[in-house]
Amino acid sequence: MICVAVTYVMKPGHEEEAIRLFRQLTGPTRAEPGCRMYVVHRSTTEPRRFFLYEQYDDQAALDAHRASPHFEQYAKGGLFPIIESRAPEIYETLPE
Repeated sequence: MICVAVTYVMKPGHEEEAIRLFRQLTGPTRAEPGCRMYVVHRSTTEPRRFFLYEQYDDQAALDAHRASPHFEQYAKGGLFPIIESRAPEIYETLPE
């Protein structure tokens, strides 16, 4: 399994737009084959800071997500232009 953890800081004044775009991205992403979890969080102390936690069956499922029309529209075309900073990390589960 692949886990993606991303911390975003939005440009000032774009917080509500980010919330709207994350909401539009969430439903279609959760419906993708291979997506196990997709949850967006917002900081309680820094309203411009968001944390995204995703789980996918494998790298192919993550690649399919990143190639999807909804990712293109809402992430690349919507969120990315209003991001001040973005810190993604990708993790794999340890074998038992």
